[in-house]
Formats: sequence, structure tokens, C-alpha cells
Amino acid sequence: MSNEFFEKPILNSPYEYPMRHWELDKQGQPTQRIIENRRRVEFITPIPKPRKRKAAAKQSEIIFDEGEGLSTSEQQYDPTPIINDLRLHVDQWRQLQNPNDWHVTPETVRLLQHWRHHKFNSFRPFFCQVEAVEVAIWLTEVAPQAGKAGSMILEEAVTSIPVVPDI
Repeated sequence: MSNEFFEKPILNSPYEYPMRHWELDKQGQPTQRIIENRRRVEFITPIPKPRKRKAAAKQSEIIFDEGEGLSTSEQQYDPTPIINDLRLHVDQWRQLQNPNDWHVTPETVRLLQHWRHHKFNSFRPFFCQVEAVEVAIWLTEVAPQAGKAGSMILEEAVTSIPVVPDI
């Protein structure tokens, strides 16, 4: 029996917006079905099913507390809701055709137009690299002017980032 998920796991170009993904079931197992949109952010690790299983085992989550007993699964930090919300806002902003609607500085307009439309001869930035910069631009230049939605994202981003103590 063929398992297309493991034979051809990559469906998208690294240079373009991800338009498809493999569907995974609730246990992180591939269903062999391709979904025609970008996957939402979730902490899932697809692991092949074992050949023999005595009981229905559930994969537990890793709690990152370095063995110090400082964290529990209830206290676990989950950034996925804000990442999905931020991604939605940046996607909508990225689709604006008119640079005057971007609410960024002229220098940022030139930078974005270069990355989005320049025909690179050799080293071309990956989509994820451009998206990371777009997120930083959106958070610093666009969100402060985006009204309630921008304020809510900025507030959530500031208050939900875990503070790492100095060592």
C-alpha cells in the first residue's frame, strides 16, 4: 500500500504562499487527503503508526520545564491563537494592491515592492523569510494605525510573550 504523504510530503514551492497541505487526523496521522488552503498553526507532529499496537495510545505533549517542576500542562504557553490571528491580518494586508493603502513609510513600500515583484537572478528570498519581515513591518508600522484590531494584536503579543529570566 502506498503512503503518498511520506513519498511526497512537500506540496508547495518555498518561494510562494503555501496553497495546499496534507490533512492530518486528530492523532496527527496523515489521511492521504490534500486540502487546498494553508494549514492553520498547530503543534502537531505527524508520526507513522507503529506496526503493532496493544492499546490505543495517545501521544502526550511535551512540557518544557527542563525537569524543574516549574510548569504544568495547564500552564503551558500556547501562541497558536495569536499566530493564526496575526497571519490573517498580514494576509489581508498583503493582498492590498495600492501601496497607499499599506500604511507604511516610503522606504518600506520600496522594500516590499522589491521583494514581491523583483525578478531575482540567483538568490531569491523564501516566502517564509519575506513573510517574517512582513509580520515585523505589520506589527511596527501598520498595527498602530489599524484601530481596534491592531491594538488587540499588539496587546496580545506584548502580554503573551513569556518572560525569560536572566541567567
